[in-house]
Amino acid sequence: MPQRIAVLSDVHGVLPALEAVLAEPEVAEADLVVVTGDLAAGPQPAQVLDRLAALGDRGLLVRGNADRDLVTIAGGGEPPEGTPPVDLWAAAQLSDSHVATLAALPHPIVLTLDGGGDVLFCHGTPRDDNEVVLVDTRLSRWHEVLADVADSVRTVVCGHTHVPFARLVDRRWVVNSGSVGMPYGSTGLPWALLSAAGVQLRTTPVDAGALADEVIAASAFPEVAEWAETYVRRPLSDTVAVTAFAPRDGRDAGWDD
Repeated sequence: MPQRIAVLSDVHGVLPALEAVLAEPEVAEADLVVVTGDLAAGPQPAQVLDRLAALGDRGLLVRGNADRDLVTIAGGGEPPEGTPPVDLWAAAQLSDSHVATLAALPHPIVLTLDGGGDVLFCHGTPRDDNEVVLVDTRLSRWHEVLADVADSVRTVVCGHTHVPFARLVDRRWVVNSGSVGMPYGSTGLPWALLSAAGVQLRTTPVDAGALADEVIAASAFPEVAEWAETYVRRPLSDTVAVTAFAPRDGRDAGWDD
């Protein structure tokens, strides 16, 4: 039973960002490193999957919607509407072993944290890896997406929207650790630490310019310079991200609480 769990999410194929967070002493010393989806859809897909595999039994990977999409594309299936060019490219870089790894990812996963009770790890929500919930999503929507979660689960950890937050929903903590590879709004690389002491949102400081240069130098993605400029060197603000995601959390149906 782990006593400390480091949570990373949405690495999106950015190896130097992943390495920076894994090098954090509290991540290196954690009993378990859980990555809550969207592992490889980005400029260094194979390298990131290989690095995560090197964690061995200390690493636990959860499926994200982009992971599922890469499996579909790599298998010759129709890409979902609006699939980013980097995802199409990334799928073509994966070996059969990489694709098999992504295809076998579970969603969701429940673990028992020593002194902290049961914790559910998912990507979008427990019921859907592509569903959007935000820090300001109305309570009735939260109750809906958490309706089938066992009462024993007192903490739900998700990803998907790239913006870190921690909030209570009817006495249950809901946490988003943010995105390691495509951080929105953060001045560094966000992650989270879970222990009996509670939930701690953390940030690894980085030189965004140097990180972007490293990604550009290491990736063969034809549009990597533009990609890195948008998502690494000058990442989007949390305001832009939340505003863009907001229509997808059901709020247009009306606020009733």
